[in-house]
Amino acid sequence: MIDLYYWPTPNGHKITLFLEEAGLDYTIKPIDIGKGDQFAADFLAISPNNKMPAIVDHAPADGGAAVSVFESGAILLYLAEKTGRFLPGDARARIEALEWLFWQVGGLGPMLGQNHHFNQYAPEKIPYAMDRYVNETRRLYGVLDKRLEGRAFLTGDDYSIADMAAYPWIVPHAKQQMDLVDFPNVQRWFEAIGARAATVKAYALASQVNPTLGAPLTDEQRRHMFGQQAK
Repeated sequence: MIDLYYWPTPNGHKITLFLEEAGLDYTIKPIDIGKGDQFAADFLAISPNNKMPAIVDHAPADGGAAVSVFESGAILLYLAEKTGRFLPGDARARIEALEWLFWQVGGLGPMLGQNHHFNQYAPEKIPYAMDRYVNETRRLYGVLDKRLEGRAFLTGDDYSIADMAAYPWIVPHAKQQMDLVDFPNVQRWFEAIGARAATVKAYALASQVNPTLGAPLTDEQRRHMFGQQAK
């Protein structure tokens, strides 16, 4: 059994995508980031960066004590190695999958996250910041579109953790001021993943866990989500 510390954000969706695809037993432990659950001592013991998702695997492959993992990319890699699924066995193909996984966690996610912040959540509109991150989002969509030309998925014919990492960040493309018509390979890939049964199940969890999903943020939620400092 796996405990999944989760809230329905792009990074949270990455892990439910894998767990549903692999058919693993898991229990969701909601981490309401708008209420500050991410700062609780018991969660920080698992995720010292006070970010979700995180997991605790009570049945690790080595049969030993429970294993906790934080950071979405590390969790995907851990689960892929645990199950032997969604990560190519061939050394060269494995490297490609890891390249695109790290491309997502190091670039696609952070840049699109800044797009979301300055275009949707910032209390004041800063045109330079908004243009900066919309333009970088467009560049990254172009990189993704070029990679998917002639390929069903990021590593070829097989769906992998690289696709699971990238897909949730493309879901809110309209809010990022992107039109998938401009990126036909991304659109084809996006629609194929969205039609998978596991994807449908994973995204159905969002409103169950957070019934107010999509509502305007309160001042308290903004404070917990955007007011973090060293203390």
